[in-house]
Amino acid sequence: MGRTYNVIDSDGHVLEPQDFWGEYIDPAYRDRVPKLLVDKDGKERLLIEGKMIGGAKGLGFAGAIGARQGATSQDIRYNEGRKGGFDPHARIPDLDLDGIDAVFLYPTLGLLSGAIQDAPLAAAVCRAYNRWLADYCKPYPDRLFGVAMLPMQSVDMAIEEMKYARNQLGMRSGFLRPNPYNNIMLGDPIYDRFWTVAQDLDFAIGLHEGTGGMPAAGVERFESPGAKHIISHTVEMMMASLSVIWGGVCERFPKLRFGFLESGGGWIAPWLDRMDRHYDDNGVFNDSPLKMLPSEYFQRQCWISYEPVEGSLAYLVNYLGANKILWATDYPHPDGFFPGAPKMISEKLPEQAKRQVLAESAMQFYGL
Repeated sequence: MGRTYNVIDSDGHVLEPQDFWGEYIDPAYRDRVPKLLVDKDGKERLLIEGKMIGGAKGLGFAGAIGARQGATSQDIRYNEGRKGGFDPHARIPDLDLDGIDAVFLYPTLGLLSGAIQDAPLAAAVCRAYNRWLADYCKPYPDRLFGVAMLPMQSVDMAIEEMKYARNQLGMRSGFLRPNPYNNIMLGDPIYDRFWTVAQDLDFAIGLHEGTGGMPAAGVERFESPGAKHIISHTVEMMMASLSVIWGGVCERFPKLRFGFLESGGGWIAPWLDRMDRHYDDNGVFNDSPLKMLPSEYFQRQCWISYEPVEGSLAYLVNYLGANKILWATDYPHPDGFFPGAPKMISEKLPEQAKRQVLAESAMQFYGL
């Protein structure tokens, strides 16, 4: 008998050890691995190909889960982050504290891997991360699920890594930044070979923004780090969803599954409405290759993740259906919620929708 899943965190994170790339990467790339360093302002940032990358606050407080709730200080170093981010054996008691049966794991430092320009280096970095993540999850294979990092800098290398993650490491999904790789949006036909393999492998794709390292819409218009965070995470996801839905990826690959993560959820209803309105306007603005309404493609093969504090969740359950809604703790990041996220989500839901949102939607998206 398999495990029963009643509560699944669709978007948790690991904290990669500072020196893990040196241990897991192909030796030919060992002298070029990303390195966590302190800049001249005392902020911890990731050194990638000679550039110091990271948000205005740096990466030091990445593991300060609880800071949003006032339970933890943000004034910590990276290696002082929540132990469960680094250690799977410490992760399990934290899952149990919140009654979480399983978590799908995304990176922290690795969210910046899209900044790498050299495609072979990007592929080597992804391979090393995925091997490390598989080892992190190995002690608890029915509770910790790794989401593969994919080097979209090269379509061929991304395909190779996706096959390796699925066939050799047993991973069910991979993540991409919503930002354009090589200045090319995800809906471009150049990626069709990648989507073909993802569909054949039954490999779900989670789109997950990071902070820095890649082009981000609108951030140049604001000085405030908070404003940049608001814009980059949601607007980039809006454009990525437009690209894969309006651009015809979902039409061409009907069995692909997309998850739009860590960007809030309230924007999806008016965004789908706007796409539908342009589709159904007697040809004035409908220049898409679609055969159905954009919202129908979303219903067929897309999911949206909500944060526990979002006030519009109950409305979206009625608009989208509970089976299209994921939720996440964002553990151990400082803007995440721990403990208490499942309870916060559950309190906003009608009784008949709770199991669908808390577990079944994640099981459908990730193919669990």
